[in-house]
Amino acid sequence: MQHLKESGVAASKGGVLEVNGSPTDAAAGLIKKGIHEGLQGSGYKTLSEYDTPEWAPPKAQQWVSGQITRFGTQIVGVVAANDGTAGGTVAAFKAAGVNPVPPVTGNDATTAGLQLIIAGDQYNTILKPSEIVAGAAAKVAVGFLDGQPVKGETTLFKTPTQLFKPAVITQKNIKAEVVDKNIASAKELCTGRYADGCRKLGISN
Repeated sequence: MQHLKESGVAASKGGVLEVNGSPTDAAAGLIKKGIHEGLQGSGYKTLSEYDTPEWAPPKAQQWVSGQITRFGTQIVGVVAANDGTAGGTVAAFKAAGVNPVPPVTGNDATTAGLQLIIAGDQYNTILKPSEIVAGAAAKVAVGFLDGQPVKGETTLFKTPTQLFKPAVITQKNIKAEVVDKNIASAKELCTGRYADGCRKLGISN
């Protein structure tokens, strides 16, 4: 929502679509709750939302296609629960001949999602570095085996917890946060049609 405001997109111009994850996935429910909280008070209305069965990108694409027919230029952005549903969303706009694609958010920093950001088709994704989480988990496991009590920075759901701040990845920081930190390599990202976008962003092998 901050990006829309900074881009001068008035809330009165339209609203956003919400493409949620699978209705049978508890994690998807938490993400959906977070999206609702993020949209609340933003000034931008939710035109429509969809719980994507099995997180399937083709189903997300099909639903978004219908919403494009229904709302047209009233769609000023799309909040997608992960990069797969974001990719399906982008594909729907492309198939409908919408250019440029309105800002589409993602999650998980997948190779496909990062490539869509490089191409300018997806606005952002969320990076949760697995090596940091894995390192913390390993430290807890070693301590547990040594008979040490599990310690956390805080308590969540009555469980000792260590919280990590994820990084929001856009074209502005994809090189510094992803490539320079070896999360993904230029060789992985700059294939085929994405090579030109990589050059524009200063990403090279």
